[in-house]
Amino acid sequence: MASRKRIHQMTFAQWEAAFPDEAACKAYLTRNRWPSGISCPRCGNVEVKAHGTMEFNWLCNACSPSSTNYRFSVIAGTVFENTNKPLRDWFRVVHLMLTSKKGISALQVHRMMGFGSYSTAWYMCMRVRAGLANEDFRKLMGIVEVDETFVGGKDENRHWQKKNHVRGGNMDPNKFVVIGAVQRAGNVVARVIENTKTETFENFVRQFVSIKVSILATDDARAYISLGGDYPHHAVRHRAKNYVVGAVHTNTIEGFWSLIKRGVMGSYHKVSRKYLPLYVAEFQFRYNNRSNPNIFAAAIRGC
Repeated sequence: MASRKRIHQMTFAQWEAAFPDEAACKAYLTRNRWPSGISCPRCGNVEVKAHGTMEFNWLCNACSPSSTNYRFSVIAGTVFENTNKPLRDWFRVVHLMLTSKKGISALQVHRMMGFGSYSTAWYMCMRVRAGLANEDFRKLMGIVEVDETFVGGKDENRHWQKKNHVRGGNMDPNKFVVIGAVQRAGNVVARVIENTKTETFENFVRQFVSIKVSILATDDARAYISLGGDYPHHAVRHRAKNYVVGAVHTNTIEGFWSLIKRGVMGSYHKVSRKYLPLYVAEFQFRYNNRSNPNIFAAAIRGC
């Protein structure tokens, strides 16, 4: 089998050449945000006119009183709006996040960018992640793997005063459940879920996986058993040390989980339940655009 051609992402030198100043960044955002022509972000009117003295600003009189014009800039309605940081700084942060396979922490962004405060870097990273989360999926086809994982430290590794002292089958409140489905050599969909109930697992699979798949591969968790009525479901018995049976395995989705966990442990160290969906969305975006030479443009369009 021929190996997949490696896609080289934008290097730092290429980034510097593409975005030498603020005007270049605004022109790039304009082209990628409105590829079919500029329209008003408030009402969608395409009959806008350029502002006479302010570059990358336009006027719309369709959604404002007759005596005035609604003025909007290229960053209006984006994650870059209402910021005192230059767009070039935002673009640099986006580039750092996209070229870091296991993610980059806000603290590292703060150090590299030289921002006055850590909170500035954290705010920018979280706004970018929110933009990357706006992604539409068609249902996965072909051979699809589904699996769940738990994100969060072990109770036994915590200081005594921070232990939850969980016993029996009770779930550690500091561990969060993430379920995912990946199409072999294709895209991944991952979501943070509230529990490990059969109904929750089934709803996720039915939402993102087509019933026309050739194989639905899972482990032997009981929550997946009922899917066999609608899907060509096959499971590997991990508890019996059985990991691969022909084309049936969950190694692909487990590889994606390893990226997230190494990112959390090595780059972020700790992630709260509130913001975990945004971090998962970041890893999902990078994975799904791993073969996209224009991943930067795709990220900017999302923002």
